[in-house]
Amino acid sequence: MRAVVLGVGNTIRADEGIGVRVVEALERGYVLPEGVVVIDAGTSSMEMLDDLSDLDFLLVIDAVNDGKPPGSLIRLVEDEVPVFFRRNLSPHGIGLSDVLAALELLGKSPKETVILGLQPVSMDLSLELTPQATARVPELVTQAVQELSVRGLAPTPR
Repeated sequence: MRAVVLGVGNTIRADEGIGVRVVEALERGYVLPEGVVVIDAGTSSMEMLDDLSDLDFLLVIDAVNDGKPPGSLIRLVEDEVPVFFRRNLSPHGIGLSDVLAALELLGKSPKETVILGLQPVSMDLSLELTPQATARVPELVTQAVQELSVRGLAPTPR
């Protein structure tokens, strides 16, 4: 099984960097099984085509502006994933949606995609997450571990 955990975000815009911070914490705390790759995508887009081609499972972690209370955790699956990209809930929704659209055209889409996110508290210029977002990082790491584990890809704590 091929899986990617993709941390997306701009780390100079406060909570916009949540995806990157979560994958950093995941890698610090866990050894991932063979076949699982963690990618700090930052604000990358089309250069990810090869990395995301023909995956069994894609787990995206990102700031998600879904109109929920600031600091809320968000999980999108199945039919909700395309809606995420149509509504452009993330500041990089366009870049990632372009990659996924290109993969679909090439017949190389991930078989399953799940998006874990956080409703940002602030996206002001800052190298730090807000305290509310920082407090949610461990929960997002736990959710990522659970998503991998139910697919038989359980990370091992360090």
